[in-house]
Amino acid sequence: MAAGSRLSVPLYDGMNRIPGGLMLIPLILGSIVGTFFADALAIGSFTTALFQNSALPLIALLIFATGTQVTARTTGPVLAHAGVVLLTKSLIPAALVIGIGLLVGLDGILGVSILALLVAVDNSNGGLWLAFTGRYGDYRDRGAYIASAVNDGPFLSLLFLGASGLADIPLLALVGAVVPFVLGMIVGNLDPKWKNVLLPVPAIVIPFFAFALGTGINLGNVVAGGAQGLIVGLIVAPFTGFLVYLGYRFLLRRGRKSGLGFAAGTTAGNAIATPAIVGAIDERFAPYVEVATAQVAASVLVTAILAPLIASLVLKRNGALTSPEEEQSAEADDHSIVRGGAERRADGAAAHDEPKL
Repeated sequence: MAAGSRLSVPLYDGMNRIPGGLMLIPLILGSIVGTFFADALAIGSFTTALFQNSALPLIALLIFATGTQVTARTTGPVLAHAGVVLLTKSLIPAALVIGIGLLVGLDGILGVSILALLVAVDNSNGGLWLAFTGRYGDYRDRGAYIASAVNDGPFLSLLFLGASGLADIPLLALVGAVVPFVLGMIVGNLDPKWKNVLLPVPAIVIPFFAFALGTGINLGNVVAGGAQGLIVGLIVAPFTGFLVYLGYRFLLRRGRKSGLGFAAGTTAGNAIATPAIVGAIDERFAPYVEVATAQVAASVLVTAILAPLIASLVLKRNGALTSPEEEQSAEADDHSIVRGGAERRADGAAAHDEPKL
């Protein structure tokens, strides 16, 4: 038994020592494998199913599991969190970018077109948000992924750019993203035992869907984005994350946990395809599509690394880099200590008050 212990490698604990590591490390490994060893992922059967095609079903399972933790009485807080994330991560930043475009034109600034900047800021990586809040947040934070269901894809970019046909939004796609969450709520409220059964789901599925998401990030596109792509990512992560942090702190009044907001400062992997969609709808943006695509791809990777790091640092500084379970355990220990001290004082007082013979 001792020999077995010496041979063990603490992979899981090692990932957890890095802020957001449970999501970040598999994501980077997946991008390396997807870029240089893509054929290894295409051999089919269970290998391809788990390591390349599992992201959506595993995220859907996490969404369902999150729904089971939400009771009818807690629906309001979940929707409030989702609304604040959507407002501060997508609507306000997109409006600011459009304002810049009106001032400087479509060419943008510092070699970053308005198309690239808009696409990078108006959406968020729902998978990373679920991974981070699954570790350090609670059901309200995980439920706020609904904001990603709304801002994912080209919808907000098209609406804000004001091109023709922008209001033609496939509502069924939005409904489909919310159905697992609603079903989870129904099941969890009908049979509360499902809440306990599905509690471990985040720790189980996060590394696997993170790797699968990473296989879709081509490092060649990230390199092609060059310095401008780095600039985009360096702007998106702290700036949009800070806006969500402000929403968490002043609108939702989450106190020490407000640092979770920085984890929303990301660009979703699906956003890589948005410049081409915009260019196909409005030919004025066609000349910017190729460079914008590379810059957005760089932003996807940079923000996936930077956002959880910033969020972790802020939470750690506020003494809140803990899971809800760890906080409950600490509170229980504190109560036990206080109760024990009170009992000892009561015993001492009783002994002091005993009449002497």
